[in-house]
Amino acid sequence: MPLLEALALLGIGTLAGFINVLSAGGSMLTLPMLMFLGLPPQAANGTNRVSIALQSVSAVVSFLRAGARHIGLSLRLAVPAVLGSLLGAWLALRVSDALFEAILIVVMAVAAVLMLLPQPRLETRPLTPERLTPAVYLAMFIIGLYGGFIQVGVGILFIVVLYRLLRIDLAQVNVFKVLIVLVYTLPALGMFLFQGQVRWGYGLVLAAGSMSGAWLAVQVNMSPRGALWVKWLTIAVIVAIILRLLLA
Repeated sequence: MPLLEALALLGIGTLAGFINVLSAGGSMLTLPMLMFLGLPPQAANGTNRVSIALQSVSAVVSFLRAGARHIGLSLRLAVPAVLGSLLGAWLALRVSDALFEAILIVVMAVAAVLMLLPQPRLETRPLTPERLTPAVYLAMFIIGLYGGFIQVGVGILFIVVLYRLLRIDLAQVNVFKVLIVLVYTLPALGMFLFQGQVRWGYGLVLAAGSMSGAWLAVQVNMSPRGALWVKWLTIAVIVAIILRLLLA
């Protein structure tokens, strides 16, 4: 891998990891970057999973050390997500490059708009197994299907489902998110790997950047104004990427 490409991956990976900790949307930067560096869409989609898996491992370990709760419920929610991710990855490996790029542009535009919407302040409630209704499991299957297919902006979907539907606090949502994403990413990555659509060199360099960015974000105490600045920076980069994809 050329040095400039490695530096570009490290830089965008660091930014994506930083953003993922503070909000969501890191894959809206990393997936197009892999495509810009010459990887075919399917290979970029598969390679991006390497970074997602390793970053999720790091986050899960951190949460477990901090005494994360409801791990058993997280694993129960991960079961339908895994089934969905297998179907999503299977579909992603069968769509044309042109269709995948068109879907990516639409998804990024919608996710960027959703990132700008304010989160309502809801009265949260303790989570019990009885509250995991069939509708919640169905939502997890759909999120897994989406994540297995493209992953971009999946954190936003977790907030919509777990925060708004279950009304659990955002800190617990983040624990559920990283654990469920880790569990469903591994089989999806396996499918892309089996089809020869993973470039380990690119994936590992990207992962090194994203894990560094996530660590950096944890160390930085962001003010509300600073967090808002990061969100607008993310939106600006996403708009630039969408324009680049449209004009390619």
